[in-house]
Amino acid sequence: MPELPEVEVVRRSLEPQLRGSRIIRVLAGQHPADILALPLGEFAREVEGQRIAQLGRRGKTLLIELDSGATVTVHLGMTGELSLAQPGEPHPPHHHLSLVLDQGQEVRYRDIRRFGRIGLLRPGERDRLEARLGPEPLSPELTPVLLHERLARHRRAIKALLLEQSFLAGVGNIYADEALFRAGINPLRPASSLDLEETRGLLHALREVLAAAITRRGTTIRNYRDGLGQPGENQTRLQIYGRPPGSPCPVCGAPVERVVVAQRGTTFCPRCQPFLPATAASRSSTPGSSGSSTG
Repeated sequence: MPELPEVEVVRRSLEPQLRGSRIIRVLAGQHPADILALPLGEFAREVEGQRIAQLGRRGKTLLIELDSGATVTVHLGMTGELSLAQPGEPHPPHHHLSLVLDQGQEVRYRDIRRFGRIGLLRPGERDRLEARLGPEPLSPELTPVLLHERLARHRRAIKALLLEQSFLAGVGNIYADEALFRAGINPLRPASSLDLEETRGLLHALREVLAAAITRRGTTIRNYRDGLGQPGENQTRLQIYGRPPGSPCPVCGAPVERVVVAQRGTTFCPRCQPFLPATAASRSSTPGSSGSSTG
């Protein structure tokens, strides 16, 4: 599933191409009702004739902001792709919807599994989105102290809490595993058991793995492409996510383990990420503090 870095890369790749363009037509492909949050005709009436002011992002949701004050929201789900096509390019399989622009280009949405969603926020409705989402890990407003206060309210497994978009917006399975490994925190530990220093290390690890993934243009495991159709490069630099159970930890060589947390496969190293909280003396040997990197 595309997470914060992938959606941010899509945003950055498309915004210079789309800003200032006018949407002249909404073109339906296969099964548009499966991915639209409102009737096709209503969606078309709201966006046709509107100019694209800018592209934004909130968590895993891409925001196409129109000059009318309305915002088209795009959540890519598991296999969604939003890309720019030049005039005359044939529509690919699993194409569901296009925004035809005044220069003849199309912003196309395709989705093999159809778990993605395209919606519309009318002027003044942005709070509906904000109400569902927690703070952004990359936001300077999220301090270690604030994150620690939020963690202290929950006894759920820390991995499960990181996946909860109302707690922290934008983190999914890949980057939760990578950040927890880098911080030396067991994914099954209760969130409230983390002390302030561990929380500081976790926030630092989250920011490092997310920023690195953005720099490497996202992680392509299967379907992900940016807005210009290019795959990411971060998949070659993952440390723990997706490693087969029993394979050696890239830091200490111990066999890694795989468990299910919040219905998601979760890979971790029981030696680098012990269930019991680390002591101050032992923290210097964790993956995040030993100088190892996600790349």
